[in-house]
Amino acid sequence: MAIPEQSQADDTIVIKDNLQQVLSLDRTIHEPARLVILAALNQAEEVDFKFLEAITGLTKGNLSRQASNLEEAGYIQIRKYYKGKVPATSYRITPQGQQAFAAYWAQMASLQQSLQGKSQPSAEDENQEE
Repeated sequence: MAIPEQSQADDTIVIKDNLQQVLSLDRTIHEPARLVILAALNQAEEVDFKFLEAITGLTKGNLSRQASNLEEAGYIQIRKYYKGKVPATSYRITPQGQQAFAAYWAQMASLQQSLQGKSQPSAEDENQEE
């Protein structure tokens, strides 16, 4: 069965709009190292460097750099202090970071739903092909 031209044009517009959502993702969060840092911090009130390093699997340098990027964006707070005479660092997600993290996942869910809706034929479509 042939698909009318108008229907194809409409589908093309919808697909293009859905794919454009990818370009509007928060790139600060979307980078995998920063995403895993925010995911970890979203589950805890405050964590120290060693814990965050262990839980994320990031190297010390990468963790430090990516955490700095998140701090510059206002998504996390980094606190430097001393445990006795030993320097220590702790991290916590900010309210702005919590909002951005939630918005990122809401946008990803919306994108997934809109793209899967087009890629999976409905039962009605399958019946028409028979």
